[in-house]
Amino acid sequence: MKKLIIILPGDGIGKEVTAQGRKVLEKVAHEFRHQFEFKEALIGHEAIEATGTSLPDETLSILKQADAILFGAVGHPYYDNNPSLKVRPEQGLLKMRKELGLYANLRPIKLFDELLDASSIKPEILKGSDILFFRELTGDVYFGEKGRKDNDTTAYDVMIYSKYEIERIAHKAFAAAQTRKKKLVSVDKANVLESSRLWRSVVQEVGKDYPDVQLSHLFVDAAAMKLIQDPRSFDVVLTGNLFGDILTDEASQIAGSMGMLASASIGDTVGLYEPIHGSAHDITGKGIANPLASILSTALMLDISFGLKEESESVIDAVSQTLKAGFRTVDIADSNTAKDKILSTEQMGIKVSHRIHANKTVLAN
Repeated sequence: MKKLIIILPGDGIGKEVTAQGRKVLEKVAHEFRHQFEFKEALIGHEAIEATGTSLPDETLSILKQADAILFGAVGHPYYDNNPSLKVRPEQGLLKMRKELGLYANLRPIKLFDELLDASSIKPEILKGSDILFFRELTGDVYFGEKGRKDNDTTAYDVMIYSKYEIERIAHKAFAAAQTRKKKLVSVDKANVLESSRLWRSVVQEVGKDYPDVQLSHLFVDAAAMKLIQDPRSFDVVLTGNLFGDILTDEASQIAGSMGMLASASIGDTVGLYEPIHGSAHDITGKGIANPLASILSTALMLDISFGLKEESESVIDAVSQTLKAGFRTVDIADSNTAKDKILSTEQMGIKVSHRIHANKTVLAN
């Protein structure tokens, strides 16, 4: 199989973790006799510094040729401390989602048993948790009308959804639920928000096409509580852009660290794969970032975009075996982790890639 994979390292630790994701993809290509071509392009702060815009036309043109995209992160403290700046790294990410039609964000929250103690939640509550989030990605307050008025003393961001935006992601979520436990919970705030009332009614209508899927609804505040109280009660979760952004970050604690969570942003053409964490400039360049979320994102790419399920499973198995062997990055290590088992970003990437074999041979160390 020949595929063109565009890598967008972006800012901060994005460069460090995507380098390990590429390493894993190269090993998969070698072991399973595929041809993966890689190209890199600019986005975010790096792109602003080089071109004055967070998503250069050249980058967008290259992305439209891609079979899949591996993305790192965007963001820089300079912009966080200057809210009046008109050009910002995150604008490139939002524009990319819109231009490529990436309206569905899939975030699997699956806990490796070896990391039960890495979370602050009790192991007996966590064990067996396996949640798949569907977060709508191109609507809501992030894309609604925004501005200031009353001599700059009032600001507004409009939460807006249209029926077709809700329908298309709802269909994807229901279809996924049919392949799992046939349970879907839709999260909204329909008791106070008109956009949520539309969301709920559209989801209920779409649900009629999937009579084998059990549909339920939760208000977002109740869902936030229940995620920590009883994560095993969830299977597929469908929600809007803002609520999904917050809830999936909360759910990262189920997996023990944000450094463990992969995601896929898909539409009807190309797919983009990324860890859910940010650019993390406080640890950039220290070699301690956890690359497993980026590596697990490549497993999603292999499965969803390329249909290579065996290759995808080989990556997940390699991560599992690496964790079983006791290897950790600092964010998922605990007081019982031997010092020689705490790895750098690059060392973790090497350990995982060494365990990827077409014949599923497992290395001991």
